[in-house]
Amino acid sequence: MNDLFSTISQVIRTRRTTKPPKLNGQKIPAEQITQLLELADWAPTHGHTEPWRFIVYAGAKVALFCQEHTELYKQETPEEKYQPEKYEKLLHMGDKASHIIVAYMRRGDLPKIPVLEEIAATSCAIQNLLLGATALGIASYWGSGGMAYHPAMKEMLRLREEDIVLGILYLGYAENSAHKGKRTTPLSEKVVWM
Repeated sequence: MNDLFSTISQVIRTRRTTKPPKLNGQKIPAEQITQLLELADWAPTHGHTEPWRFIVYAGAKVALFCQEHTELYKQETPEEKYQPEKYEKLLHMGDKASHIIVAYMRRGDLPKIPVLEEIAATSCAIQNLLLGATALGIASYWGSGGMAYHPAMKEMLRLREEDIVLGILYLGYAENSAHKGKRTTPLSEKVVWM
């Protein structure tokens, strides 16, 4: 095994999800966030559409995003489904995060490129970012809860109807983010050799 493969393998195998309350509030240098976004920009893309887009919240804007997210939840959730504990959870999701990044797919101008491929390309960009974060010792959480997929979130972010939010990324540092990973289905059950 060559050194590059070993390094990539190690990063992939040690990437873990760290829930936002486990973050410690320590700030990530802005230049490292830029480096992560540069890695994201190297995702594969059919037709060079480069559909990935990122809205980065830092400093006081992290709390502002969480406040706006919770207000969106309160306004858009029918009374019988509204949960005060969910409101509180969303409000405090970013309390210990250094940065929040909303990742979305911006539909390109080539209608021949299927939407699924644009979503896949954006997902690859997100994975590049998360792997880079792991390599830098940054903890991450790819969240899809709350109002992430609700049309009102697109409106709040001023996205177009054809754009799709793929997640809310919470980044920061944690004392114990590297718990043991697992796979529940053996690889042999996921692969057919012909």
